[in-house]
Amino acid sequence: MWKISFSLLLAASAVFAQTPAPAFEVASIKPATLPTGAQVASGKLHIGMAIDGARVDIGNLPLVELIRIAYRVKPYQISGPDWMGAVRFDVMAKIPEGVSREQVPEMLQALLADRFRMTSHRENKEHAMYALVVGKNGLKLKESAADADSSGAAGNALVRVSPNGDGKGVIVTGGQAGPARMSMGPGGTMHIELAQATPAMLADMLGRFVDRPVVDMTELKGTYHVALDLSMDDLRNAARAAGVAMPGLAAGGEPGRPLGAEAAPVASDPSGGSIFNAVQQLGLKLEPRKAPIEVIVIDHLEKAPTEN
Repeated sequence: MWKISFSLLLAASAVFAQTPAPAFEVASIKPATLPTGAQVASGKLHIGMAIDGARVDIGNLPLVELIRIAYRVKPYQISGPDWMGAVRFDVMAKIPEGVSREQVPEMLQALLADRFRMTSHRENKEHAMYALVVGKNGLKLKESAADADSSGAAGNALVRVSPNGDGKGVIVTGGQAGPARMSMGPGGTMHIELAQATPAMLADMLGRFVDRPVVDMTELKGTYHVALDLSMDDLRNAARAAGVAMPGLAAGGEPGRPLGAEAAPVASDPSGGSIFNAVQQLGLKLEPRKAPIEVIVIDHLEKAPTEN
């Protein structure tokens, strides 16, 4: 009798192990291009991911960002070819009945494997990073107001850009940190205000301006109003990392640069540079460290998907 029970247990385990990952009922993938200045000015951007019922709408995201969402990792945890950040796609998909929207990342994994022939493996790598920590003089951030606008706080909204009330800048909604107000200041600086940023969100944003990952080690749990003044060099560094051309910066940059690969010059000196000074103004600090980081290593990936 125990042999029969054990055999049934093994059979059930085998069935469970072979249960396929969830997949979209249908999915359409189309090439996309960077938005034009006219689209930005008119508020007709279609960037980001939104889920409405069973409908998944992904607009104008680079392939590396689709991989990041699919595997629930940070950008610096993806190692693969440079062109992953340069090719962009629009994706429209339908979630099957009875499947939770929380499984969209797993369905994206299946879509990448099916349509882009993606294969990968995981590795742990020792990597240089910056730890975002509270400065020696204490935190200077103010916690977000309880009634602060939280649109986009769940990261489930397409990006929208609209003029600021004073006509001197723009408001970007649809991001995880709530509305972001941006305006140009003297000397070509950009003033950015985030309504509801956690330290982890701030670390992710700062990582776009420096030469290595930024990891939140503040142990702070709240959401904060964050204001930063960034120089044109800081903005060029972020554009370079995203593969976007800016005046004085060659197009292309280093999208999808594998971990450990040599980077183009970006802010890397914690003792100077506007991004480091801006962080210090918040009562925070970027400390150089080394730590093991789990990485998704892309073994194979097609530039273009198979036909819809």
